[in-house]
Amino acid sequence: MIHALNMVWNPAEGIDLGFFMLRFYSLSWVLAFGLGWYVMKPIFLRENESIESLDKLFVYTLVATMLGARLGHVIFYQSELFHQDPLSILLPISTKPTLHFTGFAGLASHGAAIGIIITMFYIQRRVIKRSFLWILDRIVIPVSLGAIFIRLGNFMNSEIVGTETTSSFGIKFLRDKYSTNDAMQITQIGDKNEAYNAIVTNPQFAEYLAAVTPKHPAQLYEAICYVFVFAILMFLYWKTEARNKAGYLFGLFLILLWSVRFVVEFVKESQGGFEQYPIFNALSTGQWLSIPFILIGFYFVWKAKEVKEN
Repeated sequence: MIHALNMVWNPAEGIDLGFFMLRFYSLSWVLAFGLGWYVMKPIFLRENESIESLDKLFVYTLVATMLGARLGHVIFYQSELFHQDPLSILLPISTKPTLHFTGFAGLASHGAAIGIIITMFYIQRRVIKRSFLWILDRIVIPVSLGAIFIRLGNFMNSEIVGTETTSSFGIKFLRDKYSTNDAMQITQIGDKNEAYNAIVTNPQFAEYLAAVTPKHPAQLYEAICYVFVFAILMFLYWKTEARNKAGYLFGLFLILLWSVRFVVEFVKESQGGFEQYPIFNALSTGQWLSIPFILIGFYFVWKAKEVKEN
């Protein structure tokens, strides 16, 4: 009997609406920002801020997240694109080996975080007349919620998978093992989804299914931990005076979220980046990038003090 800790993962790409495929990864982004808006609405009402300013905040945050995540991925993990395929950096296409549509693939959470923080400077000056830390202390609450859905989207896409478990424990990510071309070539079936399904269900391809080794569902590990990060921040904001300590919630967010990322990286497959150089190979690229965020978080928690906002 297949159970949750030993299963073949071959999900549908999304919800087929007939005229349009609503992909689960895209849906995860919609949920992240949609629910984030509803989480922030009562916070803004409590703080006597207008819903109009909340709308502007989320539009700018959406743009900052996407732009920062994409540039972060290219800078930290795929810098060769700057000279090999520059059009693919900000466009959903690739020119290698020939021009083709790729979608917006390759997004880095570290880049997203940097993009959001930089954008909050603009928000503080032009939209919300509060201190910079006031904004950061509140925006991290929906950001931590959004992180849950983004990792669930990664799980649905069978991307950012974990390392092999060397046991029966784990999930067999079929679409991570075999590319679309691989699946269609193995089965001689022209439709990629039917090809993948054939590998799972047709005994003729049993040897290919057996070759898919169980891996850690690293995306789920992160998503579950981020639930606790979100819950802690929500509790502290609504049930304590932490919201009046400028920088405290922001600092705690950095410590908790990036500590989770740092730990989970131990069971996550390498995504490349500068860890390939001997001087950096003691840790993964994701871990090296997480350390500064954690240290900055400790600084803000240590320096936090009660500040009465005007």
